[in-house]
Amino acid sequence: MKRQIAEELAFNFRSHGQVGRVDRARLSPAQAQLVARTAARTPEVMVKILSGGATSAKAVRRHLEYVGRKGEVELYTDDGDALKGRDAAGQLRDDWNLDLEEAGARRQIGRGTKAKPVRLAHKIVFSMPAGTSPDKVLSAVQNLCREEFALKHRYAMALHTDDAHPHVHVVLKARSEQGQRLNISKSRLKEWRVKFAAHLRELGVAANATPRKFRDQTVRSIPRALWHQRAHGQSAAERPRLRDWDSPTR
Repeated sequence: MKRQIAEELAFNFRSHGQVGRVDRARLSPAQAQLVARTAARTPEVMVKILSGGATSAKAVRRHLEYVGRKGEVELYTDDGDALKGRDAAGQLRDDWNLDLEEAGARRQIGRGTKAKPVRLAHKIVFSMPAGTSPDKVLSAVQNLCREEFALKHRYAMALHTDDAHPHVHVVLKARSEQGQRLNISKSRLKEWRVKFAAHLRELGVAANATPRKFRDQTVRSIPRALWHQRAHGQSAAERPRLRDWDSPTR
């Protein structure tokens, strides 16, 4: 899966969408499948970073309480526990040493300064369109977080199904166990989207991660020679998508 993700991240929708390009034969199988999914309007994943708060132990606890619906929804942690109950958020605050983290952050800023408060945790939401299996959305997020953060960053997550779009809230400790801070860049967020979609597909869920500005643009049809080349090695499930991609109506 690592190679597939790297090839998707390297794909440039802008250049391959230009009229007159002749290098489409250089598409890898992973890139060809990405374009096929986009043309077929495969459901798109959503990964969003929530802004505000999380700069104090109290604020992180409040968000954990919100995510856990004040004890009504299970909080799944990085060490495999499933916490539930009104004190679950407090347990995590103590387990993550957030009071010490906050005190250390204040010493780092210094008294009398106007420096921006240090973020203690990141608030992330992973979502899929209505109709997607909530359990598989949760499993995909668990697999992604285990792959990205195990033995490094502490985290807890909760599945919400109270609206049409099943989504998972992840509260991720910003400072790792090794003392390194995580800053979430646009490129890292893009990578998480691609990985989230890949984990969903491994669970049998149709999912895609196309850059937002290209989702509603027409993808030019693939040359017939390349179509045969790609279709020859594809599964039966993938071939109809390639046919849709090559359809003159698209």
